[in-house]
Amino acid sequence: MQAKLSTMFQSLQVRNYRLFASGQLIKLIGVWMMFIAQDWLVLELSDDSATALGVVTALQFTPVLLLTLLSGRLADRYDKRLLLFVANAFWTVLSFGMSLLVLTGLVQLWHVFVFAALLGVANAVETPVRQAFVSELVGTSLLPNALSLNAAVFNSARIVGPAVAGLAIAAVDVGPVFLFTALSSLGPLATVVRMRPAELHRKDLLPVAERDSARVVDGLRYVARRPDLLLPMAVMSVIGMSLFNFQLTLAALAKTVFKTGAASFGLFSTALAVGALVGALAGTGRRSRPSVWLVLGAAVGCAVFGTLVGLAPAYWMVVALLLPAGFFMVFFAQSANQRVQLGTDAAFRGRVMALWVLVFLGTNPVGAPIIGWVAERFGAGASIWIGGLISLATALLALAWQLRRSGARLRLRVLPSPRFYVVEQGAGRGPLLTPSN
Repeated sequence: MQAKLSTMFQSLQVRNYRLFASGQLIKLIGVWMMFIAQDWLVLELSDDSATALGVVTALQFTPVLLLTLLSGRLADRYDKRLLLFVANAFWTVLSFGMSLLVLTGLVQLWHVFVFAALLGVANAVETPVRQAFVSELVGTSLLPNALSLNAAVFNSARIVGPAVAGLAIAAVDVGPVFLFTALSSLGPLATVVRMRPAELHRKDLLPVAERDSARVVDGLRYVARRPDLLLPMAVMSVIGMSLFNFQLTLAALAKTVFKTGAASFGLFSTALAVGALVGALAGTGRRSRPSVWLVLGAAVGCAVFGTLVGLAPAYWMVVALLLPAGFFMVFFAQSANQRVQLGTDAAFRGRVMALWVLVFLGTNPVGAPIIGWVAERFGAGASIWIGGLISLATALLALAWQLRRSGARLRLRVLPSPRFYVVEQGAGRGPLLTPSN
C-alpha cells in the first residue's frame, strides 16, 4: 500500500509541482463554490429560468471559443509562469468586484452576465497555459501522473466546493460565498511567485529567439496531419457540447424536477465529483501514452451512464448514477488529454493544448443555450438523456471508424467473466479498457 501511494502521488515530490497543485486546490474550491452560488443567484434573479442559466454558461465559455488559440500561441512564445500570474491576477480583481456587488445587494442579472464573460476571458488565457505548463513542472516521465493528479485536485475541489457552497448559501446567502471565492484566488498568485524557475524542465523547448515564429495556423496544420490527435479531439468536442453541461443541467434538475433546495443541488454536484475523483486517481499509475481503445471505451461508458442519469425517475437514483457517470466522464477526459499531450512535440504543446481546451470548453457557448432551451421546453431530465444518446452515437461511430481504419476487430468473452476485447492485425488480444498499445 505504501509503494502504491508513493507511486500515485509521485509528482508531489517535485517542489514546483507541489506549489502549483496546492495553489490550484485552494483556488478551485472557491471557484466551485462560486459556480454554485452563481447558478443559484441566476435562478433567483431570473425567476428559475433554465435559459438564463444557459446564457450565463455560454458567456463563461464564449471567450474560450474566441481567444484560446491565441492563448496557445502565447504559451509557445512567452514564459508560461508569467502568463499564469497575469491571468490569475485578472481573475482575482474580477472576483472581488463581483463579491462587492452581491454583498451590497446591488447585483442585477446583467451584472452576472458581464462577470461571467470577463471571467471567461481570464479562463481563456489561463487554461491552455496551465495545461502546457505541467510538462515544464515535472518533465515528460512524470507527465501522465501529474495530469492525473491535476484531475484529482480539480475533482477534490468539486467535492468540497459544492457541498460547502450549498450549506453556506442556506446559512448566509450567496454574498459571502462570492467573497470566499475572491480570497481563494490569491492562492495561485502566491504559489507561482514561490516557484523556482531554475528547476523547470525547459530543455525540450525551442530557443527563445526561435519562438517568435510560432503561429496558430502551424499548430492547426500539425494536428490536421495527426489522426491520433484528431480522433480524441473530435469525440471530446461532441461529448463536451452535448453531455458535459452538468453545471447547468443538475441545477435545473434539482430545482425544477425534484423541487429541492441549494443543499440538495450541492449533493448532486458532490456525487458527480466523488465518482470523478475516483476516475482521476485510477489513472495516476499510468506511465505511458493511453491507447485509442482505452479512450473510446471510456467515452462509451461516459455516454451510457450520462444517459441513465437523465432517465432516472427518483432523486436517490440520480445520486447513485452520478457516481459512475462522474468516474467515466473524468476517466475519458483524462485519458484523451494524456493521449494528446504525450503525442505532441514540446514546441507545439501550447498550441495543441489550446486546441484541446477549445474543443473541451469552447463548445459550451454552442451547447449550453441549446441544452438550456431543451431543459426549459422538455424538462431537465430530457436535456441530459438526449445529450447522452448523442454522445453514445458519437463514441460508437468513432469506435467503428478506428476499427475499420486499423483492421482490428471487437470480440466479446463470456467466460469466466464478460469482457470486450480488441484484436488487432498482427497483434495479440487486448481488452478495450486496458492501454495495450
